[in-house]
Amino acid sequence: MKKKTATVFGGNGFIGHHLARRLKQVGYWVRTVDINEYTFGDIDYTDDYVIGDLRDKNVVKENLLKDGKPVDELYVLSSWMGGAGVIFTGEFDDEIMYNSLTIDLNSAKYSSELGVGKVFFSSSACCYNADLQQDPDNVGLKETDDYPANPDSDYGFAKLTSERVYQAFHRNKGLNIRICRFHNVYGTEGSWNNNKEKFPAAITRKVCEAVDGGEVEIWGTGNQTRSFIYVDEAVDGVLRLMESGHKTPINIGSSEMISVNDLAKMVIDISGKKLTIKNVSSNAIGVQGRNSDNTLIKEVLGWSPSQPLRTGMEKLYSWINKQVINGRS
Repeated sequence: MKKKTATVFGGNGFIGHHLARRLKQVGYWVRTVDINEYTFGDIDYTDDYVIGDLRDKNVVKENLLKDGKPVDELYVLSSWMGGAGVIFTGEFDDEIMYNSLTIDLNSAKYSSELGVGKVFFSSSACCYNADLQQDPDNVGLKETDDYPANPDSDYGFAKLTSERVYQAFHRNKGLNIRICRFHNVYGTEGSWNNNKEKFPAAITRKVCEAVDGGEVEIWGTGNQTRSFIYVDEAVDGVLRLMESGHKTPINIGSSEMISVNDLAKMVIDISGKKLTIKNVSSNAIGVQGRNSDNTLIKEVLGWSPSQPLRTGMEKLYSWINKQVINGRS
């Protein structure tokens, strides 16, 4: 039986390499394409490891083919992004917009022209209307809460625009698309100390590095809320979505909402240290409340994420603590 073929753009990134590894495990031939080298261990997740710039249309076109034929599936996870210090300060908006949109325009256009079987695009909950996210007790963002458009950052605007790019190529060129809106994916083997890490990794690093009896800094009041989905469950959701016929954007996220301060307290408890939290002012805290409404994904896929946040945070703490210890040795 012929193996399915898949190309993963952004395949050395956090979600990308976890997804590629799962695809290999279930029997795909997998190619990964990324501008950056993989830095977290063995490259066990791909059959064809490509370093290339997806802003270059020739790199895109070349890697949508295997043996002269279009791949069965393309997964687009490449974007110029980072943690709150990158997304919300406004200092990198030009790079975020240009790089992300160029990659997505190339991916949609040449997937359509070459006849790629299915195209998955990873969007983000950052695309939702910020006016609906000013209450820390957010009841959950539905997929219909995207318009009127008012994301909290240009990263969110870029994601919303790219969704429209893929939808336009679906309508006009018949591109077979799947779009998900990830809600704060976290887990092992990702950025944790380079200013591009998300909050779960950042607070875990701070706790790992802190001296027992010391303190950890949290940006903002700490009352802002989020929900977080462990990367393995996010990948589960992606593969289930790809097997469905659903073509409009859908949330892939947990509905277990928690405040930033309470997540910090959870990590401190996992560490066994006695630490205090110091809240400091910042212009990079984002919206006050963001949570995933999972009504649609339950209807469409008969599934939604269920792993408790603490279970995933214990895994993340163990992994980051090893990185910190190894960095000190």
